[in-house]
Amino acid sequence: MAKEIVVIIGGPGSGKTSLIEQLQHRGYTCYPEISREVTLEARKQGIEQLFLEKPLLFSELLLEGRKKQHAAAVADDSEVVFIDRGLPDVLAYMHYIGDSYPAVFDAVCKAHQYTKIFFLPPWREIYTADEARYESYEQATLIADHLQETYKAYGYDLIEVPKDTVDNRILFILGHLS
Repeated sequence: MAKEIVVIIGGPGSGKTSLIEQLQHRGYTCYPEISREVTLEARKQGIEQLFLEKPLLFSELLLEGRKKQHAAAVADDSEVVFIDRGLPDVLAYMHYIGDSYPAVFDAVCKAHQYTKIFFLPPWREIYTADEARYESYEQATLIADHLQETYKAYGYDLIEVPKDTVDNRILFILGHLS
């Protein structure tokens, strides 16, 4: 079996973190979403909404963190590594807010490839806002659209994960691996 570097994407509140946590609980190598730690670290420094106040800085920090996750996934001995959000997520969010970004962002996305992308569609019934998630459900849906467009622009075929229990979603994902 060839190494699988699998990214789970979707708008805010679509169930990514629950899946990653359950996959990790089952013994799979997983890398968590890093935007929460970037956001919370900025708050400690007095910047309430780094993404809204300094989107380019926020995106640069995310890009660096996700590059490190990709390198760690490539170096990992595990046959399958799951990552909560990938590099193209950074560009999708920049598209969402209508902001521009340096050409290096595009180059990084092209240089760091994943083997499979699983997309979690917006799901109103499980969506909740919290201290690090400030988007409304409608905004989360728009972000999901930008995510799909951005990943497809990099040539990825997205595998949509059905709305179901966490266990059934995991079985679906595992069933689509090599």
